Amino acid sequence: MPTQGAVNRPPIQYKGADLEPERGPGLGCFRFQLLVLFFLVILTPISVVAGWPEAISAILLFVVIALLLLTGQTMIFLMRLIAADRRTRRRPLGSTTKTVGELEDAAAARPASPDGADDPAGGDGVRQ
Repeated sequence: MPTQGAVNRPPIQYKGADLEPERGPGLGCFRFQLLVLFFLVILTPISVVAGWPEAISAILLFVVIALLLLTGQTMIFLMRLIAADRRTRRRPLGSTTKTVGELEDAAAARPASPDGADDPAGGDGVRQ
């Protein structure tokens, strides 16, 4: 009988299906949105100080608000993608064996003796 911690959670759902990294906005789209948002946040108060028509300043303000909403939603989507990716890469909670990365880290941290006494394979680096 498996322990309760050994059972992995189901994949993250998005619109009724598994969350796929290939679908939805990407990092390039997000960076473009941030660039446009930054430009408009700077331009909107300049339009007021420069005495541009009130309609243009109002339009710029509403565009900034809409872009804030859109950028926030894109940020939430990208964070969910990262969470889904990390969830698939983690070691199962009930696993008693070390992962390859943990074995490599342990081997790199352990100083190698010159005579091969530490090596259970006899110094040739190959384990049978």
